[in-house]
Amino acid sequence: MKRIRVLGLAVLSVAALGLLPGTSAPASRSGSPDGLDRFRNQSVDWGRCADASLTASGTECAHLTVPLDYGHPRGRTVTVAVSRIAAEDPARRRGILQTNPGGPGSRGLGMPADLQRAMSPAVAAAYDIIGMDTRGLGGGGSTPVDCGLDRSSWLLYAPGTGRAGFEESARLSREDARKCWRNAPESIPHLSTRNIARDVDLVRAALGERRTSWFGQSYGTILGATYAQMFPGRVDRLVLDSASDPAEYPLRMVRRQGAAYEGALDDFARWAAPRDGAYGLGATPAAVRAGVEGMIERAAREPIRIGEHRITDHELPLLLYLALIDDRANPEAAGMLRVLRDAAEGRPVTVPQALRATLDLMFAGPGSTQARDYSASLAMICADAAVPRSLGHYRRVVERSRRSQPVFGPLTHAPFPCAFWEREPLQPLVPIDNGVPALQIQATGDPRAPYPSGLRMHRAMRGSRLVTLAARAHTVYLNHSDDCVRRAVDAYLLHGTLPARDTHCPG
Repeated sequence: MKRIRVLGLAVLSVAALGLLPGTSAPASRSGSPDGLDRFRNQSVDWGRCADASLTASGTECAHLTVPLDYGHPRGRTVTVAVSRIAAEDPARRRGILQTNPGGPGSRGLGMPADLQRAMSPAVAAAYDIIGMDTRGLGGGGSTPVDCGLDRSSWLLYAPGTGRAGFEESARLSREDARKCWRNAPESIPHLSTRNIARDVDLVRAALGERRTSWFGQSYGTILGATYAQMFPGRVDRLVLDSASDPAEYPLRMVRRQGAAYEGALDDFARWAAPRDGAYGLGATPAAVRAGVEGMIERAAREPIRIGEHRITDHELPLLLYLALIDDRANPEAAGMLRVLRDAAEGRPVTVPQALRATLDLMFAGPGSTQARDYSASLAMICADAAVPRSLGHYRRVVERSRRSQPVFGPLTHAPFPCAFWEREPLQPLVPIDNGVPALQIQATGDPRAPYPSGLRMHRAMRGSRLVTLAARAHTVYLNHSDDCVRRAVDAYLLHGTLPARDTHCPG
């Protein structure tokens, strides 16, 4: 997930689906038994993107048709929007590099331009870089799923400091689930990671490539590992940046973020304390943390007003969740906290544009792009894994989390809307256990994909090599420029050579 882009979870028979986990679908040929030839053989007509800024970056866009339900390929279809920045040197072109920016539910059409800017010229010359707005995401031309939701994330209203907020948090999550089943009942069961991986493979086939390379970050690592599990023979080179344990996605993954973010806050406090003269947040790490906890308690009594927005103890943890993702953003986080503290104390403040933009995204209401993308994100998460349904369970874990995770525990243990989903997943996540070669990038202080969780992905992807960065960062290659990491990724994509052993970058 990029720092602010995302506010970031009856089984069909395998015979009907035409493939088994860990095996490849048949290569495209006339009369193949899975009924997908008409999708594999469709033409891809590249042209201008609807977003003028994408076209200005050299990106081309196209639309492909895929089955809504791969168990019934002759039934309803949906559209996925794809993008491309062609290899800069066709004579040295190796193939395609498909991508996913995270989420789930982040729009991916801009990912090729982002990657091209980060790559060495030699790597950019070797690949057609392919982006995709996954099924359910509208805007770029993919068939949208719009539940008619009123907010941008289920994390927006956390249980807060007291017990009364829990009931409202649960009510909002229940309402989100009911709206999705009322407004998009035919679509939402089919937004699973398995189906998105199948879409990725149809894009590969339609582009005429026997194999594909992959760059996925955050949720894109789950998607990339799933693709490798389902289509191991179709993978050329595979890069997984900021991975979580696929066996813990989504519920336990989010819950593990609570402790990781408390560690991120402590790390930030150690940075801020020696700079008390500049930011006034406290002269010791303990004082900085106490100031943050006190601000949340104060916001529970009196909302902090920033422009048109009122920030309470229910929203402030999410704002901190977004601000503390990367240690290179410590100055911005410190400035934000200073503004919030001054506003809470009634002093006049000048609101930084970045803070104003973040709040506008957080509080985007009905009909906004953020609310529509939340619909798709929520449907993807709930299509992948069942979660506990008892409200008593969530009440207990929220209260238990307060003891060791006073700032982020209620946020990351809040009731999932999936707890109120009408049906169990049709297509649960594929268990990951394969030897497909891969390069994995992981930061030791990543609060979104905690390092121990990344190590479990590394073990599940038995052919992977791990490059560890000593930093607090998420989505390292694009958002936390480090020469050691960049050299490792570029060398692998260019030459296909993995490090002889797991390696460490000092950061």
